[in-house]
Amino acid sequence: MTGPEYSEEALERGRRLFSGPCTFMLGVVSADALPAEAGAEIAFAGRSNVGKSSLLNALAGRKNLARASNTPGRTQEINFFDLGGVLRLVDLPGYGYAQAARKDASRWSRLTRDFMRGRAALRRTCLLIDSRHGLKPADLDVMSTLDSAAASYQIVLTKTDKIKPDALAALIEETSAAIARRPAAHPAIIATSAVTAAGIAELRAELAAIAER
Repeated sequence: MTGPEYSEEALERGRRLFSGPCTFMLGVVSADALPAEAGAEIAFAGRSNVGKSSLLNALAGRKNLARASNTPGRTQEINFFDLGGVLRLVDLPGYGYAQAARKDASRWSRLTRDFMRGRAALRRTCLLIDSRHGLKPADLDVMSTLDSAAASYQIVLTKTDKIKPDALAALIEETSAAIARRPAAHPAIIATSAVTAAGIAELRAELAAIAER
């Protein structure tokens, strides 16, 4: 079980979109360095080491588009990737790490929150949740920020190859209940694995549909 079902046509649109060129644009560490808005943007947020870089690489079908690290807090910038001039993918700094300097963590958090609140081109934030751990207080804080900003977000479960199918089904049910009354939460949860490619085609289809709106 990887989440909602998509038609063959929708899956093919997603495949075509992500089979095109995807290139790194820039990384920014301050709001005044953000690129001018042009077209739709999809952001990827999550706790440190949740698997954002691995998921982005899997979506784009590339090994080193985004750099993955086992060191929490390594991604300190907002990184922009251009997907064929149709869609921008935005890799946000991880949150919830304890080893980063407090002043740096505060700066990254402030930049990220300002981006999620005030970016008109941001169509949706994919909020990545490690399927082994489920929702944590830091995730709930980010969800509240997005709710208050009326910024659409969708839960994407990661690393589902590391848990059993029954546990995954229970987690999807539990997470669905947790977001049911949140005003900015998209109801569909997509369960993914960058290792087995589970849910990757479905997430591509979802993002392609957003890009076409």
